[in-house]
Amino acid sequence: MPAAVVAYELKVTLIGIDPPIWRRLQVPNTMLLCCLHDAVQAAFGWTDSHLHHFEKDGRAWSDPEWFEDGDIDVVDESRVPVSRVLKAEGDSLLYEYDFGDRWRHNVVLERTLVADSVPVLCLGGDRHCPPEDVGGVRGYNEFLEVIFDPEHEEFEHYRKWADGFSPEHFDLAKVNETLTRMRWPKRHRRSL
Repeated sequence: MPAAVVAYELKVTLIGIDPPIWRRLQVPNTMLLCCLHDAVQAAFGWTDSHLHHFEKDGRAWSDPEWFEDGDIDVVDESRVPVSRVLKAEGDSLLYEYDFGDRWRHNVVLERTLVADSVPVLCLGGDRHCPPEDVGGVRGYNEFLEVIFDPEHEEFEHYRKWADGFSPEHFDLAKVNETLTRMRWPKRHRRSL
């Protein structure tokens, strides 16, 4: 019989957008932060076209090669399990994607569960994530104003660029299909 594992239920909310855009993820507590990045990207529909990092209590986790200039001391995210950063229900960390647009996500450990296995799943969510390169929170708010105003001079351009974008649309089944197709390590290595 396989040993029981700990599942984390994480609520990931995009900061600064109202009404909120959020996803609730189930991940193993042994998942490495680099894999959590992949799960958040898939759950939100981001394209992983930009740099990212995690932050908590003045520490940062990412790919150290991106920060070789020494501006910031970064711990290698591929060596740190989520459980080392989020230790108890209610703990949180910041995930930032795209340093230009500064998409900041609040990641909160809502619940821990013991299970026989822990598939990576999206348990829920609300609203479509903003299009890539829209200009951050301010740019996204302007974008929304334009795509709903046929009289605006940029209406046609933005509608064409957005290609059928619907801000209220969230497809849980599609997100889980993507997460299920992703190759997750069977065992997340122990951190060094």
